[in-house]
Amino acid sequence: MAEGPNTPGGPDQTAIMLGLETSCDETAAAVVRRDRTVLAARVASQLAAHAPFGGVVPEIAARAHVEALDHAVQAVMAEAGLGFADLAGVAATTGPGLIGGLMVGAVTGKALAAAHARPFVAVNHLEGHVLTPRLTADVAFPYLVLLVSGGHTQLVLAEGVGRYRRLGTTIDDAAGEAFDKVAKLLGLGWPGGPALERFAEGGDPARFALPRPLTGQPGCHFSFSGLKTAVLHALRREADADEATRRDLAAGFQAAAAEALAARTRRAVALARDRAPGLERLAVVGGVAANRAVRAELEAVAAAAGLGFHAPPLALCGDNAVMIAWAALERGGAGDPLDAPVRARWPLDPAAEPAVGAGVKA
Repeated sequence: MAEGPNTPGGPDQTAIMLGLETSCDETAAAVVRRDRTVLAARVASQLAAHAPFGGVVPEIAARAHVEALDHAVQAVMAEAGLGFADLAGVAATTGPGLIGGLMVGAVTGKALAAAHARPFVAVNHLEGHVLTPRLTADVAFPYLVLLVSGGHTQLVLAEGVGRYRRLGTTIDDAAGEAFDKVAKLLGLGWPGGPALERFAEGGDPARFALPRPLTGQPGCHFSFSGLKTAVLHALRREADADEATRRDLAAGFQAAAAEALAARTRRAVALARDRAPGLERLAVVGGVAANRAVRAELEAVAAAAGLGFHAPPLALCGDNAVMIAWAALERGGAGDPLDAPVRARWPLDPAAEPAVGAGVKA
């Protein structure tokens, strides 16, 4: 049995970690205890700052992190009723992500750790997502994870803390990126994913014949560029498309994306079982995990395979600092050097072979 938080002789259940997350456009801080208690959490959204540009502007994001992070730290520490001496360490996302934002979080975390003589823990943002099911549902290793967000679409076999085997990735757009781009085509604004899901309600997903990319092809990689282009061509064929037509296109795209994710995940289940015979759980994490159509398709995959299914609460699907603090606690809180670098790319499985295509997300 894999060691877990409640294993006799296991990790100290009273250890408390401060986590910081600034990898993209959410400024977040959280205080988490090793017994899975979230003592306090804050997320400062930057939606209003980026919306006029139709996407995240790195320079604006970095400045916003500078303005918001200190306040977020003060707020969570006050809410938790703690001083820095009560912490087992300070953790910050140091990759992958936007370099400017990562630097803000890393410098802040390192300064707090140095000033209060606490260990500093450099956390991989993707590892934070992958380990979230162990926080929210005590999921035991090994388990299969579909990490699906605006910047990443990966299938990962989690075999232990720090032991991740990538089974598939995207060869072009990430799923969340495709949702955002299709939403923009349909005039739904930004962020596109949630807007498209709302707009698709009541639409006819069968009206337009849209592709399910790579379905039936070998391997577990994903592709969403062709699906996005198919939506563009369908929209161009519908001169002066009315709202009903646009809703049908939104519903059709969402159904196609969800089914494509499910088809590749189904292949990954078989591969994961060969490599980890004790596999009992499928989890979906990341911002797109909040999409109900995607959840429903993946839950059906898990049920058909006889696996348990887990999706985190909506608040822990998107970028957050709870998962960063938890990942640091899962690693035992061991400190990293204060010169630990920030990295725009930081693969969970460095040994994974590159997928075919220039747009692979690390």
